[in-house]
Amino acid sequence: MWTGKYVRSPLARSLFMNMISESEEAGQETQEWYKCSPDLLGEVVRPLFVQSHLDQDTQAFLRRSIEKSGWMFTQFYHSFISTVLSPMVSRTSINGFLGRGSMFVFSADQLQQLLRVDPEWRGERLLDLGAGDGGVTEVMGAHFREVYATEVSPPMKWHLQRKKYRLLGIDEWQHTGFQYDLISCLNLLDRCDDPLDLLRGIHRSLVPSTGRLILAAVLPFQPWVEIGGKWQRPREHIKVKGKKWEEQVTNLSNEVFREVGFEVEAVTRLPYLCEGDMYKDYYVLDDAVFVLKPVEE
Repeated sequence: MWTGKYVRSPLARSLFMNMISESEEAGQETQEWYKCSPDLLGEVVRPLFVQSHLDQDTQAFLRRSIEKSGWMFTQFYHSFISTVLSPMVSRTSINGFLGRGSMFVFSADQLQQLLRVDPEWRGERLLDLGAGDGGVTEVMGAHFREVYATEVSPPMKWHLQRKKYRLLGIDEWQHTGFQYDLISCLNLLDRCDDPLDLLRGIHRSLVPSTGRLILAAVLPFQPWVEIGGKWQRPREHIKVKGKKWEEQVTNLSNEVFREVGFEVEAVTRLPYLCEGDMYKDYYVLDDAVFVLKPVEE
């Protein structure tokens, strides 16, 4: 489940915001988000691990989240609307309607490090599956001439259209007549009904040889699908073996991804951050972010 900081008094808030950027103690705490024990990774995966760190873009997102969580009138309004709509509307659509709950998966520097590209590198086409409000799409989109996105939530679609991204239907992106240089599937695998079928569709839709999939998965892997404000188990269940982060990364790499024709090129550990509310300043989950290349059968 999401966990987060709870800082409410002005003095405590001021101290905490300063600690994010200045305190070694806070730095040690947040570095736990990026910690990996290489000895627990499989032999094939171990040399592919990329060590990430708390950087300026991540700190900026945390500061904005902390500031917004202190807007008490706004937070009370959001809480009331969420309570009224939650029995009928998905959490994603509620967040889209309210303009809250933005996510942070990786910074521009972290993305470039994973893809092994420089800031000036440009590709032809990006497809962001389940793009939400487009915040993470923007980080990736800076490297591509054409940016496509899918999303099922009507309010989130509005946000994507406002940002001028090319929206595709959830059954349309595989049948456009062209392929993509990069497809992103960020924290979607555990929230869809047919995850293996999704991965096979991505494999078919990538440019041969040079196309890449960037995939983020919350670990431990716990798949649920939200339908009309209710959570249920997906039709197709991926069983990921292992209890520790490193063990599940190894199992995903050696078994799940290989089964559908992918090979790991790079993997890192990052915090999956979400803006907070009246109860928490921000929320954080434990992500594994993979760069996968398709292997021709």
